[in-house]
Amino acid sequence: MTDTPTDALIRPARPSDVPAVLAIWNPVIRHTLVTFSTEEKTAASLQALIDERVAGGFCFLVAQWAGQVAGFATYAQFRCGNGYARTLEHTVILAPEASGNGLGRALMAAVEDHAAAGGGHTIYAGVSADNPEGIAFHAAVGYRELAVLPEAGWKFGRWIDLVLMQKKLGEAAGSSG
Repeated sequence: MTDTPTDALIRPARPSDVPAVLAIWNPVIRHTLVTFSTEEKTAASLQALIDERVAGGFCFLVAQWAGQVAGFATYAQFRCGNGYARTLEHTVILAPEASGNGLGRALMAAVEDHAAAGGGHTIYAGVSADNPEGIAFHAAVGYRELAVLPEAGWKFGRWIDLVLMQKKLGEAAGSSG
């Protein structure tokens, strides 16, 4: 991993970012096991998601690099119910050409800082077992593997395991929690 590019900017998503986020997210949905979802996002559904996250006190951030949106991250409450209000789950996805340059780490740090400032205690990553790069990334930024949920997702005609990883907010990367 290299340092985050000096021209990179992490900022809240704007309506004008929707096409770029769709161009990153939909191919991941369409062609990979990074997400178990098979339903591609539309401009309307993505804008509604962004609006819902912001209205709920969460965030939807983009990484802007070389003048382009190169990735995004967002989070929300892990499960329904007020007992889970401080337990969160995130999504982080980069454009393929943006991988390995620190943008993912910068997005995660910004999401975690926002979540902690809002009273979040723990944040979870649900990572496809068929995404070893995602598992390694989360371990490198301080998430620890808690469980493997066998056959939790169905995509491309087969079952996929889900790796559940957790980080206590406010802990430094690599601490054991």
